[in-house]
Amino acid sequence: MPETSYIIAVLATVFIITFALRALPFAALKMLRESKIVKVLSWWMPIGILGILTASTLRSTMAADSAHAGLALVAVITTAVTHLLFGRAPW
Repeated sequence: MPETSYIIAVLATVFIITFALRALPFAALKMLRESKIVKVLSWWMPIGILGILTASTLRSTMAADSAHAGLALVAVITTAVTHLLFGRAPW
């Protein structure tokens, strides 16, 4: 069994690395908060990621069971309309 000092050293190292990795994005964002690129990316990245996830889900749904493809499309359309009507749209 490892010694107590070894375990404490490992835990301290893990804590420091974890804290630094979590704090670094906030420190970088503080400098970039007024950047036009960051503002554009903050709007387009979630849309792009959700679009990719939606396309992947619909493709796998249609490949697995085409009978449920219509229901999946209805769910996507309902979600899009809800976001557009209730304030998630950028305009």
